[in-house]
Amino acid sequence: MLAFCSAAFAQERPGFGLDEVMARAKALAAGPYAAPASNLPDVFSKMQFFDYQKMQPRRDRFAWSEIDTPFKLSFYHQGMQFNTPVRINEIVDGAPQEIPYDPGRFDFGDLHFDREQTSKLGWAGFRVMYPVNQPGKDDEIMSVLGASYFRVIGKGQIYGLSGRGLGIDTGMSIPEEFPAFREFWIRRPGPQDKSITFYALLDSPRASGAYEFTLTPGADTLLDVKARIFQRAGGAPAALGIAPLTSMFLFGPNQPPPTYNFRPAIHDSNGLAIHTGNDEWIWRPLNNPPMVALSSFEVENPKGFGLLQRGRAFSRYEDLKDRYDLRPSAWIEPKNDWGKGHVRLVEIPTADETNDNIVAFWAPEALPEVGHAMEFDYRIHWTMDESAILKDGPAHVWQTLRSTGEIYQSNLIRAADGTLAFLVDFKGGSLRDLPANAPVAARISANDNVEIVGTVLQPNPAIQGWRLTYRAKVKDSTKASELRAALELEGRTLSETWSFQLPPLPASMPAKDRERYLNLLR
Repeated sequence: MLAFCSAAFAQERPGFGLDEVMARAKALAAGPYAAPASNLPDVFSKMQFFDYQKMQPRRDRFAWSEIDTPFKLSFYHQGMQFNTPVRINEIVDGAPQEIPYDPGRFDFGDLHFDREQTSKLGWAGFRVMYPVNQPGKDDEIMSVLGASYFRVIGKGQIYGLSGRGLGIDTGMSIPEEFPAFREFWIRRPGPQDKSITFYALLDSPRASGAYEFTLTPGADTLLDVKARIFQRAGGAPAALGIAPLTSMFLFGPNQPPPTYNFRPAIHDSNGLAIHTGNDEWIWRPLNNPPMVALSSFEVENPKGFGLLQRGRAFSRYEDLKDRYDLRPSAWIEPKNDWGKGHVRLVEIPTADETNDNIVAFWAPEALPEVGHAMEFDYRIHWTMDESAILKDGPAHVWQTLRSTGEIYQSNLIRAADGTLAFLVDFKGGSLRDLPANAPVAARISANDNVEIVGTVLQPNPAIQGWRLTYRAKVKDSTKASELRAALELEGRTLSETWSFQLPPLPASMPAKDRERYLNLLR
């Protein structure tokens, strides 16, 4: 009888999961922060990116190659700034066991170093492989590497923007803190599994966290996240960033490049979309500003937000090498009550496309007491079907074009009138069913730094939508200029709100350069 009861208890005992990671995170937060020390010899710490890329996982040594499952696992080697080892465990039959570091899993190419040195190193991160594009082909669908960063793709997509576990003091005048995942536990998948689950322990000087990730690959790959965050005693963050997304915007039709370029646009994302708790939809086109710009949108219980890549036609990018048309959008859908807070957008100047310069995240209004967990559950959609996000919703902004404001002269020749012009195309929703003579109106506004000179709203039959031409003058280029517009019909809102910012320019910039920045086409 005792043996029978013991066996039954063992079968019913829950396996390793989020609760165990939460206990570790809470214990970390209760004590002083201990920064991990680098264990890299010079040959690895001084390595350039070109050489780091030479250390590739051997396909014949992928984890789980010997078992019946559609998922495979490979690893990143330490090097460059990835200078502290990350412990990676596998959960088998409910019990965790470490996956020991093994340099034999890597092809080091033509790198020359003392091979004995690698025995003292470890993993820097991992990749998840799955045949998302065609049966039998192991495609990389998720990359987890560096601090709390991760990237995900679905069918037919290539890597673009990144997600993060947590942001601290992002976009503030004080140094940003980068929490890091210190340990992972990956549940071994079975033969019929369509998802894979793993857990992560996060640590930082002012916070710790426990995370559960469930990855479901497909045309849209889904990443379900459960985040449990503990604040450390001794100093609250000025800004806590929940579900941060990091992307790149260099230039596009709403902000032309300073020099001629055959590519009409270079960006991983071109706008921030927000679905507020009271059902308003907002679209904020992105900028590459001359100095750091911070925008904040007050929202209670957001229904969604994300950095999107609207416009999938190759002709919008014309880039055969980097294929920005195939880079996914990331849409975050909260699954529990997030309360009051702000969706924040940080835009950082960049001179080239190699630097991520855009960050968006949720900042809760209040932080919990030390020792109490903040709970955030959400789903991230990695998608190229941006219209599906607005399914059954209003019309959306299809594109924003920036131009020199102009008028027709009596001789029918167009002439610049000293204004900035923004052409905003709306499509989708109920617009496609409206007759051309429908009394659609534009609800427009601007802050005190903008003089609205004139607007024109007209049907755009090319996209079965409407085009708003918005002409304005900026009064003081050293101050931020905010413009807003939405379409309505007899008092009923038809579209999301276009919310555009011309970021402030440094007062130290010569006046002629400020004028040129405001209107490159003049």
